[in-house]
Amino acid sequence: MTTHNKLIFDPDLIRRFDINGPRYTSYPTADRFIEAFDARALADWLGKRAVGGVSRPLSLYFHIPFCNTICYYCACNKIVTKDHGQSAQYLDYIDREIRLQVAALGGARQVTQLHLGGGTPTFLSHDELRRLIASAREHFELVPNGEYSIELDPRKVDFDTVELLSDLGFNRMSVGVQDFTEDVQIAVNREQSFEETKLVMDSARATGFHSISMDLIYGLPKQSLASFGRSLDKVVELSPDRISLYSYAHLPGLFKPQRRILEADLPTPDTKLGILQLAIDRLTDAGYVYIGMDHFAKPDDELTVAQQQGRLHRNFQGYSTQAECDMLGFGVSSIAKIGPVYAQNYKTLDEYYDALERDVLPVLRGIELTADDLLRRSIIQALMCHFALSIESIQIAHLIDFKEYFADELSDLREMEGAGLVKVEDDWITVLPAGRLLVRAIAMVFDRYLRADRERRRYSRVI
Repeated sequence: MTTHNKLIFDPDLIRRFDINGPRYTSYPTADRFIEAFDARALADWLGKRAVGGVSRPLSLYFHIPFCNTICYYCACNKIVTKDHGQSAQYLDYIDREIRLQVAALGGARQVTQLHLGGGTPTFLSHDELRRLIASAREHFELVPNGEYSIELDPRKVDFDTVELLSDLGFNRMSVGVQDFTEDVQIAVNREQSFEETKLVMDSARATGFHSISMDLIYGLPKQSLASFGRSLDKVVELSPDRISLYSYAHLPGLFKPQRRILEADLPTPDTKLGILQLAIDRLTDAGYVYIGMDHFAKPDDELTVAQQQGRLHRNFQGYSTQAECDMLGFGVSSIAKIGPVYAQNYKTLDEYYDALERDVLPVLRGIELTADDLLRRSIIQALMCHFALSIESIQIAHLIDFKEYFADELSDLREMEGAGLVKVEDDWITVLPAGRLLVRAIAMVFDRYLRADRERRRYSRVI
């Protein structure tokens, strides 16, 4: 058993409670969205933003689906192509979508957060990046010192590109690494040198980026304790501000590229668990703070500060400091959050383009949250972000008797309480240090959809 200031790693407990479950970047989760929520429904809610004279700031998400090469582990919505003409056409349709959303949008257009995800956003040429940000600035007010971030593949980025991104206003980046070991990189078709990665991070620091996040994955083929330990040494040397340490979920039935990964090359469950324990030990010893789930940050990072101050939030990009934003999504598969609704775009270019050709918002599905959804969302957010839930605050905000409303859930928590994962008191539910790595499993107790539907194979495992 490994103990840190706010985290206990207990392999036996992890094996006992390591079940399949959602990551809760939203509640209800996207697989619960329905196609009855359509373009008209989204347009109606976009127009209601100013009702009552209160208008939340905006967060903009742009999904750039293109990649030059395929990474076998990837489960993102992507299009692998060498044809850069596709991205120019795609931006034509992004412009159309922006105009349609803005035409329906009520309230202020002040943007405090913008994120480019993918795919590989830096698949776009320099001129295309300029064009996209110019379009955003034409229709929205991007506030100074907002949170403007982009995901990068260091293999395709040089100093000039990083400098351009800084000039365009980006101040945060997420760098994909996964693993520095050559055998692992070959096995997942992503060969990327330490020097390439260091160049991008050094360039970001030289051009004024505020925060650099690094993505790692444990459980990949050919990984071992020794090899991942050497990768972690290189990570600590590069000293990113934040680290996301994701568990590889091998689901070849859902994601075709994963069929190129040999199951025999995957680490055993015990080895994978050992790699996670090694990573937690190494990163916390290096001074990183465990934020939650799979996120670590330096003590002075905004995420750490937000958690300490009770302001941490989760959205579709993971942990965030921007709790009060309405989120607009642009591009294939992107998801919007407007007040009490979520809406997701079509996932294929053909369907996305077809809707926009007809001047219709390209909405595939969505959901309008019920009072019960809003209640449970607030509970899951509190547990995932702060490891604690004030029962009194929930009762006051949602006008319920907590113990009566959640009698079944409280009964189900008893096993976890007995195992030392949570502490249930009259006024508080607290996730204990031994339960923090398993917070997804604890949050699942309050998921009404899962309680009615015990089919969880569609989700990755908690650890």
